[in-house]
Amino acid sequence: MRFAAIADVHGNHLALEAVLADIRAQGVTDIVNLGDMASGPLDARKTMDLLMPLEAMHVRGNHDRWLIDRPPEKMGAWERPAYAQLEADHRDWLRAIPATAVYRDQAFLCHATPDDDNVYWLESVAQDGAITCAPLDAIEKLAADISQPLILCGHTHTARAVRLRDGRLIVNPGSVGSPGYSYDVPHPHVVEAGTPDARYAILEQRSAGWSVTFRHVPYDHQAMAALARANGDGEFAAALATGWIR
Repeated sequence: MRFAAIADVHGNHLALEAVLADIRAQGVTDIVNLGDMASGPLDARKTMDLLMPLEAMHVRGNHDRWLIDRPPEKMGAWERPAYAQLEADHRDWLRAIPATAVYRDQAFLCHATPDDDNVYWLESVAQDGAITCAPLDAIEKLAADISQPLILCGHTHTARAVRLRDGRLIVNPGSVGSPGYSYDVPHPHVVEAGTPDARYAILEQRSAGWSVTFRHVPYDHQAMAALARANGDGEFAAALATGWIR
């Protein structure tokens, strides 16, 4: 079994187009999408129009939920511009997406953690903003009720794989469309991918277990940086242009 995992597109339709093309070029036909699809200062409509007809298994992210569980005046800075671009059918489609799913009895899918779509699983944030790999005991505690040998999550936009002591593999494929951001939960911190490339992962079941290949795909990131800048989000624009928050 071989399939691709994408996550955290955040309205970046050019990055999504590049990733989908690369997936096809790798001979992969099955895709799972780990959520956070439309929110951001980019093009939510084009992104959703690409995702909705895609033959893929989707789960809903925290930013997807925030587009459908509150009125526009209570939405955050990434939701308000996306909501203004979406039609009712886009929002209805998001409402129908589950928070978690199981792919072919082999892979458990969630956006952040099994029980919370806005909590880091594989990373820890110190009070000074330093980000490190989370302690293995803490990672395994959140995976205690999952029986599948492969676990996929997104949310932190950081490509990472952690092998649990019982052999299960947890994978974050990285972000398709947002290579950097700042956030204040649980403490103020910055996430930076270091390159502007779109990211995803290919998972393959082999005789010895599941393997992961992380893919970094170049695309016209400067065009999306210019769009973020035109829409008034200089931080997002810097991340798209360089992979860094500056």
